[in-house]
Amino acid sequence: MFDKLFKVVEITNDFGLHMRSANKISQIAVNSKKKIWLIKNDKKVDASDIFDILTIFCPKGTKLTIQAEENADICILNKIAELIKNGFGE
Repeated sequence: MFDKLFKVVEITNDFGLHMRSANKISQIAVNSKKKIWLIKNDKKVDASDIFDILTIFCPKGTKLTIQAEENADICILNKIAELIKNGFGE
């Protein structure tokens, strides 16, 4: 059992979280056993849904929490966190 099913990350790329980066997140999250969530302030969105992701305006410097519902999805959570930390490869 994992102690932490969440990570806090910061958007580092100059363009922030946009359509291409949201698509990259959703392509990873769609493989989860249960939901993966992106949380900004009090707004929680489904990480497998591009349009949900785009509803939380996230320019460079925004802090996001990535949360998994299932221990089996820790690898997916970590992949999304790494993608964000690396600026979505941009």
